[in-house]
Amino acid sequence: MGRQGYVVPVDPQMGAVGLKKKTTGSRNWILLDSTGLGTVLDLDKNAIMHRVNIHARDLRILDPLLSYPSTILGREKAIVLNLEHLKAIITADEVLLRGPSEDNVIPVVEELQRRLCLQGYGKEPRGHDVDGDEEDESPFEFRALEVALEAICSFLAARTTELETAAYPALDELTSKISSRNLDRVRKLKSAMTRLTARVQKVRDELEQLLDDDDDMADLYLSRKLAAPASPISASGAAWCAGSPTIGSRISRASRASIATVRGDENDVEELEMLLEAYFMQIDGTLNKLTTLREYIDDTEDYINIQLDNHRNQLIQLELFLSSGTVAISIYSLITAIFGMNIPYYWNDNHGYMFKWVHNLLI
Repeated sequence: MGRQGYVVPVDPQMGAVGLKKKTTGSRNWILLDSTGLGTVLDLDKNAIMHRVNIHARDLRILDPLLSYPSTILGREKAIVLNLEHLKAIITADEVLLRGPSEDNVIPVVEELQRRLCLQGYGKEPRGHDVDGDEEDESPFEFRALEVALEAICSFLAARTTELETAAYPALDELTSKISSRNLDRVRKLKSAMTRLTARVQKVRDELEQLLDDDDDMADLYLSRKLAAPASPISASGAAWCAGSPTIGSRISRASRASIATVRGDENDVEELEMLLEAYFMQIDGTLNKLTTLREYIDDTEDYINIQLDNHRNQLIQLELFLSSGTVAISIYSLITAIFGMNIPYYWNDNHGYMFKWVHNLLI
């Protein structure tokens, strides 16, 4: 299938560090083959759709200008991966990764090159070693998917650890001293925790949805789907390409997959299920940490509310005491005002001594 656009080969020995120096646009991709060799491509949407045989709606999910939730889609010949900052298309023998010069993507490119390079070149010296054959059993798309899941889970776990490191001391300081500065600091941390929780929850829900549907997991077996129609000619194909170790290993894996399909194992998703379960448990543990942090924040808020209610009750008691004193003083003022009225009244006749008694009593 022909390539379109500007192509720049990347030395696998140099890794992805040199990618920082390249001027990249919104359409920059890096292509990693089964040997870990990287090639920077500047492709448009039509070229990508033609190369990996996906629809425009699937490619739109990878558009950084559009906000789509975390998604792992299995198509006929590709896996569309949108996990946080990782936007990739995985086929049976290559990986297309978007934005290779971004700071969060460069470590993923380096790890993909390292693992694919070990898998691509490390198997020839071992010959017929049993351990090497066992390592080859994992399909290419699963190895690439594992690197992406590991990177995302580690990234979210690191963000969670940073948030915990900043949140717990701030909450403890707030309980010891309630001030506007501490309240504003905790408010910002709580907002960051809410956003991070939503991101982790989306990744967890996507993995859970895949684990709950065997058909969706079966769609991710790209090597199996490619090997199924090639099973009648697998024996003849192995004869003319026996001199090529790379092609021979692919034919060998395709032959094993085709045999599994003939035996009725096309619905066997145990390998992928174990892979997804491992990272589901990891992302679930990250979500549990955030849940624990949210509960700690809620407990701190309850404690602060109790303190504020206590101060409010003390102010109410003080106000009641002052009001009682005001009422008591106003009674004396009322009596004094009555006797001080400059109007004639008859009940004071022959009772002048009452003014002296009242005056002395008030004093």
